[in-house]
Amino acid sequence: MFLKHTQIAPSLASQLLASAEAAARAIPPAFPLDATVAVNPFLGQAGEDLPMASARLGRVAGARLTQPRAALVAQVAAGEITDDDLAVALIASTSPVKPCDLALLKAQMKAESPVIDALPTVAELAAGRTGTDWPAILARSFGLWAAGHFDRGQALWTPRPGQGAFAAWREWATHDLTPEIAGLTGFSAHVAEAPDTAERATLRASERLGLTPAAAETAFHRLLVDLGGWPQHARWLLWQAELAGDTDTTLTDLLAIRLIWEEAFLDHCPDVAEEWQATVADHAAPLEPTPDQVLDAILQDAAERAHQRKLASRLSDAATHSDRAEMQAAFCIDVRSEVFRRALEAQDTGIETVGFAGFFGLPVAHRPQGTDELQSHLPALLNPALTSTSHGDESAETAIRISARAKRAWGRFRQAAVSSFAFVEAAGPAYGVKLVREALALGPKRQMPAPLPRLEGELTADRKAQTAAGVLRAMSMTEGHARLVLLIGHGAQLRNNPHQSAYHCGACSGQTGEISSRLLARLLNDPETRAGLPELGLSLPSDTLFVAGLHDTVTDEVTLYLDAPAPDHAHDIARAEAWLAAAGAQAKAERATRLPAVHGHDLARRATDWSEVRPEWGLANCSAFIAAPRSATAGRDLKGRAFLHTYDWTADDGFDTLELILTAPVVVASWISLQYYGSTVAPRVFGSGNKLIHNVVGGIGVVQGNGGLLRPGLPWQAVHDGERPAHEALRLSVLIEAPTEAITEILRKHDHVRDLFDNGWLHLFALKDGQVSARYRRGLTWERFSMRDPSDQGVSRLTGITRPRP
Repeated sequence: MFLKHTQIAPSLASQLLASAEAAARAIPPAFPLDATVAVNPFLGQAGEDLPMASARLGRVAGARLTQPRAALVAQVAAGEITDDDLAVALIASTSPVKPCDLALLKAQMKAESPVIDALPTVAELAAGRTGTDWPAILARSFGLWAAGHFDRGQALWTPRPGQGAFAAWREWATHDLTPEIAGLTGFSAHVAEAPDTAERATLRASERLGLTPAAAETAFHRLLVDLGGWPQHARWLLWQAELAGDTDTTLTDLLAIRLIWEEAFLDHCPDVAEEWQATVADHAAPLEPTPDQVLDAILQDAAERAHQRKLASRLSDAATHSDRAEMQAAFCIDVRSEVFRRALEAQDTGIETVGFAGFFGLPVAHRPQGTDELQSHLPALLNPALTSTSHGDESAETAIRISARAKRAWGRFRQAAVSSFAFVEAAGPAYGVKLVREALALGPKRQMPAPLPRLEGELTADRKAQTAAGVLRAMSMTEGHARLVLLIGHGAQLRNNPHQSAYHCGACSGQTGEISSRLLARLLNDPETRAGLPELGLSLPSDTLFVAGLHDTVTDEVTLYLDAPAPDHAHDIARAEAWLAAAGAQAKAERATRLPAVHGHDLARRATDWSEVRPEWGLANCSAFIAAPRSATAGRDLKGRAFLHTYDWTADDGFDTLELILTAPVVVASWISLQYYGSTVAPRVFGSGNKLIHNVVGGIGVVQGNGGLLRPGLPWQAVHDGERPAHEALRLSVLIEAPTEAITEILRKHDHVRDLFDNGWLHLFALKDGQVSARYRRGLTWERFSMRDPSDQGVSRLTGITRPRP
């Protein structure tokens, strides 16, 4: 069918389309704003190591994937990175172009790192010849169409809803005169004459542009990167479709659209043909990291090894507690919980805390009050197995829906072209009062709880018990329960922040943990659940009460949800509230020192201040994931940088829980870590820019200013304090207390997780009795980890490999 529109042979066509699919898979997904989930921006490069990914993303995006060389060299000069760290990182590198010894490494690192430029597109070459900024014109025209086509309810009108992206754009572009007014004569006719499917258009453009199979993959990748965050949104559509067992072609549709633009620019400016063919030859060249990219990767690895030394020195010998705790509190593994857990445990020796992913093991899709739309309250890697709702009785639900419809209609009236000016004239002063109130942070001080959620459908007593048993085992809470057990999710109280869901719970798909914690507390308090647990080898003390709560990570206040009367536990609850309040004050005082120009009492104000660009730091500075008994980390100040997952391998029969930890929480934490990493080291490519000039588009994401391309990733203010980075860009170190043989077998079963460790996107360590005992090496092997005197430079501290003294 291809030969009708092109002279490309079928075998060549297949290779080119395969390259298009590979380029599409190299793009990470970007979740919409209502459920922002941190995503590993290097997801498509998980099968490559850092130097090779640097070569690829340098070619297609002009991105540098390490901390600035000058910053790393400054750490060496300050003694933070030692010669031992450098030497071991050098030994670990397998690149043939690495420095041959430590002395040469230290000499070469003093040279300035060269600027990295992406290979040019035809649009950029034509702009250089004509003086017209064709990339900007393309970005504005394409961005305007994409904002309407992908709109999720913000726009009043969407062009050709229901059509695929390629067909919808062709119809739009044949009537859009913007490119022709800018000087791209005949663009509408060019689009009208294009093939009628994305595949045929891709093949025709490849032929006209002279793209060979060797050049196509990175050339296609380059063009997708050129469309900003829109391909990442399309990759999310594919992600969602595949979770449901389906597929989606939007991403390759966008590639075909971008190729049609390239054809038009080449027709408009044929003088660039020779330069373009040279670029195609560069794309066809084998992808190899440069010596500078290898050098920077070694320095980056050395910085991470320095951090790992310091982290290992903070961990304590594991200890056990035989007495029954006065209170237990389960928190999300989120790094912000580490500060609060430490503060809470300091209030009384009878307090124990537990770490677990904030959806608390319930794979729930929730139907909030007033809508039938389902919200995911589980990690983005999973499909929901349960549904829940906050719907009330029929009369109350009807009234709420009528109110919501009236509010939407009022909003449309305010924004409509005919009525908007009249609205401002008439109602402007009233809105001015609201504006002043919020400008002075005089809004409501606490978010209202959702109506009591409940699981939908008939859950038999057996299923209740099985669900509860699975959760308790995964949380390593199979025995020793206190009279009062708190299940504390987390969320962030913010104002006027389009990225608000990014501050909520990543394990809840960007929602708060309120629904999950309340559902689990209700399930574990259910008499039917408790009656069925003994048959499953578990039991709960008759006097144990589970109470849900929500940790506001901006104000460090905890709200407890007393969804059922508990008069026998009134004293326990009152004491818990006092402990939580004291811990919140302590945590606020600690966190306030990190935020620019703030004191502890200012945090509550920041939560209600719509002009605040840094209400909190979110997960900035995350650098470690530790799965171990709490005794391994209790009392140790981990600076709010560690994900803490409670895990006892001696109670994990068959290592099912360990497998769950490695394939879900560890992967989610890696996404978070690498998104912060990418937004810090390559903010132009993987960050969303300056939030002061953000405008929300389609409920999907943001643009900078009044138009252009979607900007994915984190705002600059989320990772930078205005003077220096607030996030230290380090790949996550994963520390697990379990036998190395058990970890190895799980990695052997899960290639996608193994790739993250084999290629260095994560570092893996085994703990024994609370101490780091072994480091994972590529190929399912391990090496001894030892802590030695930092002044001894003769033997590697981390591997024990002897090397000559420099």
